[in-house]
Amino acid sequence: MSQNILTIGGSRNIGYFSSVRFLDAGHTVTFLLRSPSVFDKDEKIQSYVKSGKAFLVKGDALIKDDMQRAWTEAATRSPSGIVDILLFTVGGTPKFHLTKGFVITPFNLVTQSLFNVLTTMPQQQPAPKLITISSTGLTRTSHASLPLPLKPLYGYFLAVPHKDKVGAERVIAHCAGWDWNTKDDGEPGDDVMGGSEWKEREGLPAPGTLKRILVVRPALLTDGECAAEKEVEGKKGKGKGKPPYRVSEEELGRWTISRKDVAHFVFDAALNRWDEFEGKRVSIAY
Repeated sequence: MSQNILTIGGSRNIGYFSSVRFLDAGHTVTFLLRSPSVFDKDEKIQSYVKSGKAFLVKGDALIKDDMQRAWTEAATRSPSGIVDILLFTVGGTPKFHLTKGFVITPFNLVTQSLFNVLTTMPQQQPAPKLITISSTGLTRTSHASLPLPLKPLYGYFLAVPHKDKVGAERVIAHCAGWDWNTKDDGEPGDDVMGGSEWKEREGLPAPGTLKRILVVRPALLTDGECAAEKEVEGKKGKGKGKPPYRVSEEELGRWTISRKDVAHFVFDAALNRWDEFEGKRVSIAY
């Protein structure tokens, strides 16, 4: 059955690779883009725009009205009038700051964009499946399990964008009714959350009501090829290929994962393994 997908942050990287997988499989994807012109020279996306499978909506997830419009427009792409899957891969482009490490602008981009996604989410049945991309190394336990050479990168250089991702996970945990251990999971701070009364935001799902959610925590991301596809080729006698990725609710303590392999998992989890991963936070790495 064809699925109707709304992608936030799909102009590049994991969001892009995941969306292309959905399109290649015959599904419909609506992209919310600050600059739809980013796809002007993308022949693959343009071919799907012409065939009526890909739709480009100009807007910014940081603007609540734009996010509301994206939900509304995406719903019209399905005969049933619903969005089946919301893929949230907002991450920004980090820039290096001498005293702060890598920073993004605004510093709470991910958290505030996710607030807008959740507070404008349509009251449809069934609710959309929500898949968000976070990161490993965010919590005290996760950081402790990192390979030693990666600890300075995660502890200092990526501290600012990771604090933003902690904020996003804090919102999800609240709405999903998950336990949040401040000592281990940390607290992002009122600045990231947009104030101390963030739990009272109009439209925010009540605690425990966000059930159809999956948080993916990748290891250090690379631009490598998709190891999962190479594994399939190897089984066909075209070469051994690289071992596929590992996925676990436990900390993996491993080095890297390619963006294309994360996209492979997102596609597989959304369409084939949702019952296995719904309501979970999982790590993924080689």
